[in-house]
Amino acid sequence: MTVVLRRIATVVAVPIALLAVWWMTSAQSTSYYLPPLSKILSTFDDVWFNQRFLDDVVPSLLRLLVGFSLALVLGVALGVLVGSSRAVRSYCEPVLEFLRAIPPPVLVPVLMLFAGIGDTMKVLVIVSGCIWPILLNTVEGVRAVDQVLSETCRVYRIGGRARLTTLVLRSASPQIMAGVRQAVSIGIILMVISEMFAASNGLGFTIIQFQRSFNITEMWTGILLLGILGFVLSLAVRAVDRRVLRWYHGQRRTHLGAR
Repeated sequence: MTVVLRRIATVVAVPIALLAVWWMTSAQSTSYYLPPLSKILSTFDDVWFNQRFLDDVVPSLLRLLVGFSLALVLGVALGVLVGSSRAVRSYCEPVLEFLRAIPPPVLVPVLMLFAGIGDTMKVLVIVSGCIWPILLNTVEGVRAVDQVLSETCRVYRIGGRARLTTLVLRSASPQIMAGVRQAVSIGIILMVISEMFAASNGLGFTIIQFQRSFNITEMWTGILLLGILGFVLSLAVRAVDRRVLRWYHGQRRTHLGAR
C-alpha cells in the first residue's frame, strides 16, 4: 500500500505544484484575457458539468477512441508486415518517410473533400497522425527480435500464428507501447484540431466558439479540461503498460539488480 501511495504522490506532485504556482501568480490578475485560476475553477462546473458534457466531451472522446483504435490495429499490422520482410521494407520505406513528413493538420482540407465534414473526417485525421509512432516503433521492434529465438522457432517448426503471438509481438511489445504513449498525445491534439474545422460539437469546436465570442474564462476552462483529459489518459496508458509489460519491467528490475 505504501508503494502505491508513493507512486500516486510522485505522479500528481508536479501537476499540483504547477496548479499552485498558477493560482498564486494569477491571484491578483485583473486582465480580462488572463483571469485568476480561482475564477476559472469556479466557472468550470457551470460550463462542463451539464448537458455540454454529453454534447461535446463524450463525442470528442468517442472520436479519439475510434481513431486511436484504428491507428493501433493498422499500425501494428503494417509494422509487423514491413518489419518482418526486408524486401517489403525496402519498397515501403521511401513511401513511409514521404507520408510521415506530411503534417496531419494539412490533410484536414483534403479529407473534408473526400469524407465530408462529419465524424468520419475527424476520425481519419486522428488516424493519420496516431498511426506513425505505432507503425514505426512496431517496425523497429519486429526488426530487433532476438535471432536466437527466431532460429529456435524455425528449428522447432513454430510458425504462423503461434510464432507471431509468442515471439514477434511479445518481443516487439515494449517498442509498440512506446509508440502507443506517443500516439495518445498526438491523438488529443488532432482531436481538437479536427473539431475546429466545420464542426458542430466537440471540445475543439466549443473552445473556439468561446474564443470567438470573447468568453475568455469559459475558454480557459476548456483548455484546463483538455489538460485533465490528457493527464488521465496518460495514467491509463501507463497502467496498461505496467500490466501488459509486467514481464519486461520484471526483467529490467532483475537486470539492474544484478548490476
